[in-house]
Amino acid sequence: MTSTEKLGIMVCGHGSRNQNAMKEFAKVSEGLKGRFGSAPVEYGYLEFANPVISHGLDKLREQGCTKVLAVPGMLFAAGHAKNDIPSVLNTYQAQNPGMEIIYGRELGVDLKMIRAAAARIQEAIDAADTETALHDTLLMVVGRGASDPDANSNINKIMRMLWEGFGFGWGEVCYSGVTFPLVEPGLEHAARLGYKRIIVFPYFLFTGVLIKRIYAYTDSVAERFPDIEFIKASYLNDHELVLSTFEDRVNEIEAGQNVMNCQMCKYREQVLGFEDQVGLAQESHHHHVEGIGGGLENCPCKGDCDASCREEAFCKEHGLPWTPLHSHDSPGSLEPHSHSHDHGDGHHHHHDHDHGHDHHHHPYPHADHPHGPNSMKKD
Repeated sequence: MTSTEKLGIMVCGHGSRNQNAMKEFAKVSEGLKGRFGSAPVEYGYLEFANPVISHGLDKLREQGCTKVLAVPGMLFAAGHAKNDIPSVLNTYQAQNPGMEIIYGRELGVDLKMIRAAAARIQEAIDAADTETALHDTLLMVVGRGASDPDANSNINKIMRMLWEGFGFGWGEVCYSGVTFPLVEPGLEHAARLGYKRIIVFPYFLFTGVLIKRIYAYTDSVAERFPDIEFIKASYLNDHELVLSTFEDRVNEIEAGQNVMNCQMCKYREQVLGFEDQVGLAQESHHHHVEGIGGGLENCPCKGDCDASCREEAFCKEHGLPWTPLHSHDSPGSLEPHSHSHDHGDGHHHHHDHDHGHDHHHHPYPHADHPHGPNSMKKD
C-alpha cells in the first residue's frame, strides 16, 4: 500500500429479515475491527436488511478510504459470491473511480472452519442427557444448498472431515433448499440406518428462518422415530476461529494470494448437468430487494423472525411494513451489452451478446427431484 492510500475493509453479507441474524452478522463484523490496524471495517447486505453493500462502501469512502478489501461473508462460493456481490462492487467502483475495490474469496473448506464446527458439535455432545458411543452416532450436516454443484460438494467434504475426525459411526449431508436431499427426507433416510443417536449440525454462519425450520424438522422426524436420540448442535456464529478465517481472507487479498477456486466453477467449465451455464453474465439479481424487509426490530417475534412478516395479512394485523418474498420470474428486457465474468483469479470470460429474457436465476436442472429442491416450507 502506498503512502497516499487509505485501506478499508468491507464484509459483504446476504441479508435476512431475521433481526437476530443481522445482529449476529454485525457482531462478526465488529469482531474484525482492530485486527487490521487502524483500517476501518464496515459491512452491508445484498437484500432484506440495512445497510446495503453500497451504504457500507459509502461509509468507507467518507472516511477517506481509497483502497477497499472486500470479502464475502459466506461459507461457500455459489451465485451470491460469484455473481451478485461482484456485480454490486463493480457497479460501485465504476461510479466511484477514486476507490479501488479488490474482492476476496469465500470462507470455504478451511481447517479453522472445521475446528470451529467441531467445537459446536462437541458442545452439543457434552450437553446431551445421555452418553452414547461415537460409533453408535450418525452425524447429519445440513448445508444451505445452492444451484452450484461445487458449493454443494464442499459440504460433503466438511462432513467427511468431521465424521472421520470424531470417529462417528456414519455421516450424511442434507440441505435446507435449492438442491437435494432436503432436511426432512434426509433425516428420515438417516433414521433408517440403525444408529442410536443422530446429531443434526447446521453448517450455517448465523440464525434465521432456515435454522428454525431445520430444528423444527428435526423435532418432527424425532417424533416418528422415538427410539433414536436426536441432538441439535448450534450453528457456527461468531466462533473465534470463524473470525480468524475472515481475517485470513482479508490478508490473502493484501498479500496477492487471493485465489477463488475456478476449476469446478459451472460458469467456466462444463460441469456435468450444468453445461448450458458456461459463460453466463456476471450480474446481480438482488437490486430490487436491496434494503427491503428491514425496520422490523419491534415486530411481535422480537427479532427472531419466523417469516410471518412475509404474510400480508399478518403485517396488516400488526401494522408492519410488508414486501412479498421476492421472485425472479417477472419479465424484463435487458439491453445488448458486453461483460466479463471474472472470479478474481486472473481468469475471465468475455463475450458480447444480445438478449431479452426474464430476469431470473438460471433454472436448476434437477428442479423435479423427488427429495428436493424446493426450500423448506413453514408448517
